[in-house]
Amino acid sequence: MDDVNNRPAVRDFLMSRRARITPAQAGLPVSGHRRVPGLRREEVAVLAGVSSEWYARLEKGHIADVSYDVLDAVARALRLDDEERIYLFDLARAARADEPDRTCGSREATDLPPTVQWLLDSMALSSAMVSNKRLDVLAINPLGRALYSPMLESPTTREHGQANLARYHFTDPGAQDFYGNWHITADVLVGLLRTEAGRDHCDTGITDLVTELSQASPEFRTRWAAHNVVIHNRGTKLFRHPTAGPLTLAYHSMNLPISVQEAEMMTVCTAEPGSADEERLRLLASWSAPQTQTSH
Repeated sequence: MDDVNNRPAVRDFLMSRRARITPAQAGLPVSGHRRVPGLRREEVAVLAGVSSEWYARLEKGHIADVSYDVLDAVARALRLDDEERIYLFDLARAARADEPDRTCGSREATDLPPTVQWLLDSMALSSAMVSNKRLDVLAINPLGRALYSPMLESPTTREHGQANLARYHFTDPGAQDFYGNWHITADVLVGLLRTEAGRDHCDTGITDLVTELSQASPEFRTRWAAHNVVIHNRGTKLFRHPTAGPLTLAYHSMNLPISVQEAEMMTVCTAEPGSADEERLRLLASWSAPQTQTSH
């Protein structure tokens, strides 16, 4: 990513989306030899109703002065899904917010109010955690600590002094044993980071993590280059817990407002009522509950 602007991100995203659409899928006639399977720039321009020169300039990353109506036309031409369309608009908003003398840096962390931990702790039969934009774990409830103990107690976490979901996933060999759907979770984590990088390309906290993981993990590097994004984050997680055994949990992630301008991500994992997974969660909850001492 670029320290001055987000043109490389805009360029690579648009090129990757153009490359995945065939002329037949776009309803265009196919004739003669084509060097690439995807659409040409001029074909996207025709579909979007703009000039070839204009679209070529956009694909070079010049997005700040593009109207939202035109971006919407480009999104339709490239067949972007809802999340990709939001990401493209986020890239445009980030470019418009840039100032000539802007310098990049790590965003200062906003302290979590005590009520956040109260909220997490009240979820007795759900694993609940709060993480920031670079996927550092900021707060977690007792059941979450029990469920994610392989990550929280891992050498990777101890080395860096803080648990990070992406770092553990891609650099700690234990993650392959812990996650039953490692590849799916890997896609989601990279998609979340890509989305946040698009919203603020100048946050060096994210760019430093991306650089670190790109150097350490070919799996991360390949996914990062795919430019896939994740915004609405929910689904199923499979765990192979060293104590509780296999667990299949439903999860939802949502924005948790911290201040007027800041929100962090809260992720809650829970089991189907009456299932064997719920019983295993209850066992984990009982093992993680504080032990009260009786006086004699």
